[in-house]
Amino acid sequence: MELRRPPDNYFDRALIRALADAYQALDADPRCRAIVLCSEGKNFCAGANLTGDSLDGGPGALYREAVRLFEAVTPVVAAVQGAAVGGGLGLACSADFRVGCPQARFAANFARLGFHHGFGLTVTLPAIVGPQHSLELLYTGRRIGGDEGARIGLCDRLVPADQVRDTAHALAAEIAGSAPLAVRSIRDTMRGDLAGRVRAATDREAAEQNRLRETADWREGVAAMAQRRPPRFEGR
Repeated sequence: MELRRPPDNYFDRALIRALADAYQALDADPRCRAIVLCSEGKNFCAGANLTGDSLDGGPGALYREAVRLFEAVTPVVAAVQGAAVGGGLGLACSADFRVGCPQARFAANFARLGFHHGFGLTVTLPAIVGPQHSLELLYTGRRIGGDEGARIGLCDRLVPADQVRDTAHALAAEIAGSAPLAVRSIRDTMRGDLAGRVRAATDREAAEQNRLRETADWREGVAAMAQRRPPRFEGR
């Protein structure tokens, strides 16, 4: 499964819907036992393009499609090269595993935009890296590289950049070599009501995003990002 909107692979509701539709189709195909999620170009995914119309219909409409990714039953391995930023980090965290490289960059940069985090990171990020690492990443919005990502558990495999896809495919093949009914049963037990928890989290995330999009800090954050300068937030 490949995102093909290089170089940054920004998503919108239509792309997430198409990805969820593809997951659903593969769930119904008995030949498919694991999915590799990858992307074309230098970056994995930079989230939504906040200077465009990627949030047409609002965050809630986008997240209703995103929840469907968590309802899928086939294991997913994400091959992360370059940046996984904002909603792109959320997309990477929707996978069961992430294969990265030292050049990979991870950032939950929402607070640097005057914005609330989204894409279910309320649930997924603490489960992957723990609550304290999650709070630091969400509060500061700082970007970390693949080495630190591997150290805190965000990357399950860290390999040279030219081996990311091959390693992701190898891990998917290893999963596919196990009994498929057993893997799906184990996954269902381990994830529990993950989709339901993400649905509840994204309801809250979307409401807060809508609220904060009306603030001067949000406008300043987006302007600063577009102008590639530090934001000057005033708390209003």
